[in-house]
Amino acid sequence: MTHASDDASFTDYFSARQAWLRKVAFMLCQDWHRADDLLQTTAIQLYVVWHRADKIDHLDSYVRRILVNAYLAEQRSPWWKRVIPQWDDKDDVAESADLAAALDLHTALTALPPRQRITLVLRYYEQLSVQETADMLQCSTGTVKSQTARALTSLRRTLDPTDDDRTQPTTVRLNGPAGLRAPHMEGIKR
Repeated sequence: MTHASDDASFTDYFSARQAWLRKVAFMLCQDWHRADDLLQTTAIQLYVVWHRADKIDHLDSYVRRILVNAYLAEQRSPWWKRVIPQWDDKDDVAESADLAAALDLHTALTALPPRQRITLVLRYYEQLSVQETADMLQCSTGTVKSQTARALTSLRRTLDPTDDDRTQPTTVRLNGPAGLRAPHMEGIKR
């Protein structure tokens, strides 16, 4: 391929995936401005290797891994630890049938440690299997399971701290790709 056709194919690919990647980035960092920065970092890193994109078996998974790795690198950076993000009222969750519940979930997700948040986003928003999530995070399936269990327990405590009745199901909903609800999250029992 020529350089011009490489640029055109990259632009076509990334334009088609941009909205999806931005949503995933937001689910990870809970800030639209940071999500845009992560998206830009992902685009740059993908562009650098685009000349060999036709050799990558699962390009969407590869790009998602770039995004997750960029987020994790940012979390480890001392710069991020010193910068206090300024929340803007416009950064609220997009329209939802139950805005209060969506904002509560947003707050609860923000309180989770980064690895737990990533695990939940990959498992329930991106609907990856335990093995796919482990491969993405380069860890064992046991780590994915324990991070998921800890994150769900923390979400349950945060979303309903006064509920001592362990027999009632708790429903946690993350809007999945194309606005779908993650059906395997509904009715998760404690």
